[in-house]
Amino acid sequence: MFTLPLAGFTFDTLLTLFQRTVLNPLPTGALLLAALYTARGREIAARRPKLFSWLKVLAGLGIYRKVNGFLDGAVTNNWSNDTYDWNKEIVVVTGGSDGIGALAVQMLAQKGVTVVVLDIQPLQYTATPNVHYFHCDLASPTAIAETAEAVRKHVGHPTVLINNAGFARGKTILETSESDLKLTFAINSLAHYYLAQAFLPHMVETNHGMVVTVASLAAYVTAPQLVDYSASKAAALSFHEGLAAELKTVYKAPKVRTVAICQGYTRTALFEGFHAGDGFLQYALDPATVAGAIVDSVLAGKSAHVILPRANANLMGLKGWALWLQVGLRGRQRKLMREWRGRQVAQPTEEAEKKEKEEKEEPKGIEESLFEEVKA
Repeated sequence: MFTLPLAGFTFDTLLTLFQRTVLNPLPTGALLLAALYTARGREIAARRPKLFSWLKVLAGLGIYRKVNGFLDGAVTNNWSNDTYDWNKEIVVVTGGSDGIGALAVQMLAQKGVTVVVLDIQPLQYTATPNVHYFHCDLASPTAIAETAEAVRKHVGHPTVLINNAGFARGKTILETSESDLKLTFAINSLAHYYLAQAFLPHMVETNHGMVVTVASLAAYVTAPQLVDYSASKAAALSFHEGLAAELKTVYKAPKVRTVAICQGYTRTALFEGFHAGDGFLQYALDPATVAGAIVDSVLAGKSAHVILPRANANLMGLKGWALWLQVGLRGRQRKLMREWRGRQVAQPTEEAEKKEKEEKEEPKGIEESLFEEVKA
């Protein structure tokens, strides 16, 4: 049954209806066969040649779409199938204390899946017994390694890793500090490597598991005041692509799945004040929509590349557009961050650096000052 998405009636709604009807090869194929092989069908086709021509085009497009979808799924999954027992799988979700991550955790937990949350914030909801929280500074490789060891010891070897945690400061290039850059790339990109190094070996050994990379449409389109964020998400997307290739060709683990989620603006505290778009072609996503896409991909047990809103799939080929189109599109993104006031969560790494800096700048005592004068 078709239902309206949480965002209401949008271009994606029309796209879905179009794909289920005129681009569905079952009805168009049946009509084409009737027009070719039945007397009544040939009669109508002869009287309506333009309609018959359109029917052939739509049937051809529908068949092409189905074949293309089949090849996408077959190749990205290395022409292999795998079985997941969700009563035994262990799913790690970074940034699962609130926002999109929290919703994904709760959706998985409701299905009886064992979920491990890695976050610097405590859980912002009442968790069920199958949800385990571990405080983890994702900007620290040492903290990730220590937390991963604790997870393996107290819960078990994770079979699904969802790299969901995100960080943004929303500054221009000249305003961005060293600390901003370090944190943005550490959480949005580098943590993916450290977490994979901690949990992937067991998946490779058993040839079973999944790594989900929650990237962003920003990985394709760089906007003013989001340059570091976009670069870090592009790096995360490259990690996903390279991981998929290495799993097949280097580690010989073709059944370990890889999923990329590239979502547009989502109504979370991190991006409060972000420009919401026109409400039809470009619209704000509900966190539950993105969380649902993540969970559906995980439960499907298949590699996938998910774009939300779906109408933005053309952005994947942006680098192939004419330069004047690329430059024009990036320039129009200036409006996106003008009223941005996203929530900033205190980061342990940043707090430690701040404390160290303050200690270095503390005024010297009288005795220490006199000693330096005498020494001079």
